[in-house]
Amino acid sequence: MEDLSYPIGKFGPESGLTEAKRIALINDISSVPSHLREAVNGLSKHQLETPYRPGGWTVRQVVHHLPDSHMNAYIRFRLTLTESEPTVKPYEQSLWAELPDAKSADIELSMRLLDGLHHRWVFLLRSMKPDDFKRTFRHPETGIQTLEYVLQMYAWHGKHHVAHITSLRNRMGW
Repeated sequence: MEDLSYPIGKFGPESGLTEAKRIALINDISSVPSHLREAVNGLSKHQLETPYRPGGWTVRQVVHHLPDSHMNAYIRFRLTLTESEPTVKPYEQSLWAELPDAKSADIELSMRLLDGLHHRWVFLLRSMKPDDFKRTFRHPETGIQTLEYVLQMYAWHGKHHVAHITSLRNRMGW
């Protein structure tokens, strides 16, 4: 039986990534906007208001969540590359998903935001040296994180949420 919360499985980081693996992860991040666009292509207003699982976010909320989350990640990368082990600010993603823009704004706003954000983020990621990925920040809730860990997490994160939408479409026959 498919796990509706984790259609691609739970996040599981690796340690000691090779350069080839880092490049593959950056390519995964690069492809999120186009995969998301494919996933929502042709959905009706009613379909956008459908939760991807019982008690879960609507497709619209998932779409708006991706740039919210990935903007935070991008800023964390920039802080970590320019400061010595900065402390980053957490945010309440479940509350962000309940704000009016996340619940009712046209998804094209977030699609365009994600496009631009990912172009800029991927440019930064591709410019980083291997040692840059060893740099760390402090997250008040989860402790010290390396940029290598965060790279893996966000490569997974984009696929994870796109799969919420594509698995819903498959189940519903859309």
